[in-house]
Amino acid sequence: MDLGSMFEFAVGRHPFGVALVEGGHSYTFLALNQEVNRVASSLRKLGIGRRDRVMVLLKNRRQTVCLFWAIQKLGAIFTPVNYHMSIQDIQHCVYDVEPKVIVFEAVAEAAVRKLRLEETPIFISLEPDDGDISYDELVHSGEDTFDAVPVDDDEIAIMLYTSGTSGVPKGVPRSHKNEYASTLAHIIQNHYDPFDSTLGIMPLYHTMGVHSLLAMTFLNAKFVVAQDVRDESVPEILCREKITCLYMIPTMYRDLLANHRIENYDLSHLQKIAYAGAPMPEALVSDCFRALHPQRFVNHYGSTEIHTLTTCAYLHRKPGSAGKPGINQWIRLMSLDPDATVNDGVKRGEVGQVIAHLGSAEAFKGYWNRPEVTRQVIQDDWYLTGDLGVFDDEGDLFVVGRVDEMVISGLERVSPAKVEEVLSGHPDVLEVAVVGEQDEHLGQIVVAYVVPRCEQLSPLELDRYCKQSGRLSTFERPRKHVFVEHLPRSATGKVMRRALLSTREK
Repeated sequence: MDLGSMFEFAVGRHPFGVALVEGGHSYTFLALNQEVNRVASSLRKLGIGRRDRVMVLLKNRRQTVCLFWAIQKLGAIFTPVNYHMSIQDIQHCVYDVEPKVIVFEAVAEAAVRKLRLEETPIFISLEPDDGDISYDELVHSGEDTFDAVPVDDDEIAIMLYTSGTSGVPKGVPRSHKNEYASTLAHIIQNHYDPFDSTLGIMPLYHTMGVHSLLAMTFLNAKFVVAQDVRDESVPEILCREKITCLYMIPTMYRDLLANHRIENYDLSHLQKIAYAGAPMPEALVSDCFRALHPQRFVNHYGSTEIHTLTTCAYLHRKPGSAGKPGINQWIRLMSLDPDATVNDGVKRGEVGQVIAHLGSAEAFKGYWNRPEVTRQVIQDDWYLTGDLGVFDDEGDLFVVGRVDEMVISGLERVSPAKVEEVLSGHPDVLEVAVVGEQDEHLGQIVVAYVVPRCEQLSPLELDRYCKQSGRLSTFERPRKHVFVEHLPRSATGKVMRRALLSTREK
């Protein structure tokens, strides 16, 4: 089942139901569909068709949602990119995906203007006179009706970019079948119902944001766009729009509960909450139960490559548990022995690498233009997640770390090797090792252990150097710089990152 058809089914069922709310203004499914058709017909006039990539550098807003559905109706590929990324990484994504169109807004204008392009795409801006054509011009020159292009289930609907061990963003193609199956699983696992509502606070360049939108659309539910949301306004939106479902990362729940005004708002409609993206501290789990009184509270453990790995809906009994495999999934733990294969497991209670079977309808088939990386993570129809996990006596999974020691800060993944490469370029840095230090707010923060060449080197100077390099995004820059005399190494000369953290903890 293709996504464009799913949207049209929703429009046909309840054309006058509220589909989207932005800034207090409501749009029915019928009104949204009219704008979607106008954008789709205009894009087709510009030559955009089946399998073409449309890169989107936008915040969560009505235009982003309309572009998403217009692109699905065209049979093209929605390719959202994190506009917070460094210019170098955005440049890589452009070279990698070769978009026919780049849609951007003011927040991404500086990056777009610095792109080096071999073939120039069509630039569409939200601002008038800032691109080849504006979004409003697309709407005004389009038509109210549009016949969606027929597509196969296995054709790519969405391309999401995720960071990897190399530090270079990897394109993850997601087929219509992948997204259809993932969304149905998401609805079932979270106990969503028709006419529910959610706060669209997770970015639409991330799998969590995409599935929030899809789930609400499939159910003729309300998607409340949240862009530039101030912490103090979130309770107001939840109350005003009678939000029933939340799907956020742990730090967002922490910020919500820390709001001193939350008790002034009626949040009794909020019944179902879920989190993903990072572990949630047990204390925060307890605080969510106490303050929000959810009827259902789910830890959703997944990835961009496979939307659902496991879920846990009994956090009151097992806070911190990732639970059991999703309804489409089969997972195992693989031995950490260097010569291990997917057939080599571990005993219950022992740590192993989480691997997931690719027979799942939610699973991708490999990275875009990256066969060498695909071979590293796919072995005999199993996807090697890189996560470390352990099963307890009841068969519930607990995720305990990363095989490659990738730092997961907030919603973003940071490659230690990439940060080390930048810092190593400073003339006063002899050696450097980057690790993730536990942080209650972000899950982990980036910490650089530096062996300096001179005593005058300071953390301020290193942070300035990282900023000026232009190679690191804001979330990739170290939050701390720790100066050490030497880096601990193994007998083979490899830096022992865990030893750095254990020494600091002492």
